[in-house]
Amino acid sequence: MKVTMKEVARLAGVGVGTVSRVLNNGSVKATTRQKVEAAIAELGYQPDFYARGLKTNRTQTVALILPSVWHPFFAEFAFRVEKSLEARHYKMYLCDSDGNAEKEKDYIQLVAQNKVDGIIGITYSDIDKYISSNLPFVSIDRYFTEDVIYVTADNSTGGRMAVSELVARGCKNIAYIGGYQETPNETKSRRKYFEIECNERGLSYQVLDMLEPITWPNLVQQVQALIRQHPTIDGIFTINDGMALDVIRILRGQGYRIPEDIQVIGFDGQRINDGADYLVSTIAQPVKEMAEQAVALLIAVIEGQTVPQRTVLPVHFEDGGTTRPRQIDLR
Repeated sequence: MKVTMKEVARLAGVGVGTVSRVLNNGSVKATTRQKVEAAIAELGYQPDFYARGLKTNRTQTVALILPSVWHPFFAEFAFRVEKSLEARHYKMYLCDSDGNAEKEKDYIQLVAQNKVDGIIGITYSDIDKYISSNLPFVSIDRYFTEDVIYVTADNSTGGRMAVSELVARGCKNIAYIGGYQETPNETKSRRKYFEIECNERGLSYQVLDMLEPITWPNLVQQVQALIRQHPTIDGIFTINDGMALDVIRILRGQGYRIPEDIQVIGFDGQRINDGADYLVSTIAQPVKEMAEQAVALLIAVIEGQTVPQRTVLPVHFEDGGTTRPRQIDLR
């Protein structure tokens, strides 16, 4: 016969409400939580989250929309979101949109059809008309015309930090290389504050910013032209780590040594797996914290709570071998 929540409460010497709070990661004393968890283990109690969802008109599922699962940053973000949702007894649908606005629109309709309780989305397509203030939706980096909640890394500080790190490593003539989209998003602050920091320091700098999508032949042509026109460039900051890897490939093909001749810093903090070396020197985003914040905010919205519209999390520098040791102590 199936064990009930009442039996767990009786064995633990607490009320049913307390057991419910423990199961939903609510606020209870540590000693109380231990007693409840011990009772659950002893009785072999299995919470029926599906039945609970029927009572509350919820599915206990969340959709995560990503532009691509091939991207290391997106892959790690998905892993972190799934772990955070699992801790809250939610399941995740992973939706790879491949940057297709129609696919993203279809996924958003899942919420309207009560197929999922909410969505966490990394999307740069023009889907503003499908996003409304009453939709349980948390965006990453992108802000919309409606008051949609979003989580972002501190891109402004990141742009400044890249300049500081290159200067501290002896760079005198630096450049920014990136791609942009017409949709508004926080990543544009990386270039903006790179330039602000350069101007405040009186530094010589160049900018190569290309409208996406960027083809490989065009990128090669543009980067080679930039270096040919400005041969004194000795440090480069790119919009993300993927661009950094591409730029390094092009530079090495031209005979440049990295980091001896030109130092390169990306943005994101890409790694093959947890604990592995960073692929390039990078301004690393706090992926785990971004995922946990996105999940916490989304569930709060699903539960009818009021949350801040914008959450900004700190970034930090990681040495991935494409920069030289510091000549100046930044501390």
